[in-house]
Amino acid sequence: MKSQSILAQPKPAVCRTGRTVPSRLVPGRAVRPLPVLRFKKDSADSDVDEIMLLEKAIKLAKDRAAKAKEVAAAPAPAPAAGASGYTGAAFTIKTFNAISPVGLQRFPRGNYVVSGEDSQLPASPMAIMLRSHQLKVEEVPPTVRGIVRCGAGVNNIPVDQMTERGIPVFNTPGANANAVKELVICGMLLAARGIVEGHKHVENVIYKEENMDYEKVAKRIEKDKAKFVGSEIQGKTLGVIGLGAIGGRVVNAALALGMNVVGYDPVLSLDAAWKLPGDRMGRAESLEDLLKVSDYITVHVPYIKGATHHMLNGVNLKLCKPGVHLLNFARGEIIDGEAVADLYKSGALTGKYVSDFADPFLSGHPKHLVLPHLGASTEEAEDNSAAMAADTLKDFLETGTIRNSVNFPQTVLDRKPGHIGGRLCIVNKNEAGVLGQITTYLGSQGVNIEQQINTSKGGIAYTVLDFGEVADPSGLQSGLGAACPGVISSRFIGNVFEDEIGQPGTFFWVRWAQDKQ
Repeated sequence: MKSQSILAQPKPAVCRTGRTVPSRLVPGRAVRPLPVLRFKKDSADSDVDEIMLLEKAIKLAKDRAAKAKEVAAAPAPAPAAGASGYTGAAFTIKTFNAISPVGLQRFPRGNYVVSGEDSQLPASPMAIMLRSHQLKVEEVPPTVRGIVRCGAGVNNIPVDQMTERGIPVFNTPGANANAVKELVICGMLLAARGIVEGHKHVENVIYKEENMDYEKVAKRIEKDKAKFVGSEIQGKTLGVIGLGAIGGRVVNAALALGMNVVGYDPVLSLDAAWKLPGDRMGRAESLEDLLKVSDYITVHVPYIKGATHHMLNGVNLKLCKPGVHLLNFARGEIIDGEAVADLYKSGALTGKYVSDFADPFLSGHPKHLVLPHLGASTEEAEDNSAAMAADTLKDFLETGTIRNSVNFPQTVLDRKPGHIGGRLCIVNKNEAGVLGQITTYLGSQGVNIEQQINTSKGGIAYTVLDFGEVADPSGLQSGLGAACPGVISSRFIGNVFEDEIGQPGTFFWVRWAQDKQ
């Protein structure tokens, strides 16, 4: 009799679905069939399971709703001690608009009091934090030393008047860069594929003409696709004007989509340049060179009167390819809408203009795809902007450091390890001799300057000096203002939260407020 092979196949198991269940082969061991799988359940059992799941989901939802009501009804917690048990004066910040909790949570309780209501602040605000609120000069009391916007643009802040008052205005460049980048990519696809036009056709034509009859609608949707033939963006050339935080991300995204990219930025910073894939993109020597070769053009520059106002205009737009698509998610005034309308009218321009800004000359034009101002309207961008704004403001209030200011020079002076004493932050006119007057006066008062930094931007200079303990910081600043007409404002900072010298808001001097007295 022949020996039986140990790999002989047993009869396959069969599950209730009618499918066979394969057996596992293990060399040297008798083969046993896998357990039979039961995929079907009686309909009554399934109904019971579904009911139990639904009841559990409803209970969880009710529990969440009850918990939310408890939190909303609970009284506000009493102010707690700050870092290291600090219980002294706190920095006070007035907010306008709803600021993301992610940013507000960056301010340690006890060290900071933040509120949108003046009545909830223990003292006049030392700083202002806002988003889109149109800030008026009269809303800024003399106690305010800094203003920060959770966003990049600051056209809702009277920057020139704040500069005259010695108040730095901060923004959050790059915090919304990814959100804007994604909208730019969306804009390119909207321009390339007739997506908006196709959707409008279905909504306004097919549904109405076919009276919402499904079969007829389905046939028309298939048939009418020929009306909206587009083009692919792969292999096309994207011109990026402005290669900062947003422009740099757009460059990388476009390259990842298989596009050719050429960039132009006459004031490109070294930090931004390092982040660009220089070996995979081209750089135009002039704006005109970029306009001539691009199939798509996107602008990412700040709006500056006399500099970027109508940066794309009736003269240089004539250099573009007729079918070029324009994308503007920066500022409406950067592209001359009247010139674009004239080029449409003459037939010299046939591409789309996609933006999230209205234009008086293009309202209702079929080639102008205008969206609500959605560039930074994502939860992630709002969180990032608020967090960055809070960190910038904290650093300025506690140390005098200036980063990301639109009207003041970047200024960073690290404290010496173990330094005990004062720091004087002075805003002065950027004129010859003023710094000398400041140091001469301080020397006459017996103040030994241990380290200092002096920076300037336009007509403003910012000076930070470290020295030992001072008996009368308030008198020192008043005397400095009287002796040095070029001083606009000053603020004394001790080791805040650690000693009694220079607790938040204790000592500051403002010329314009003194002049009003």
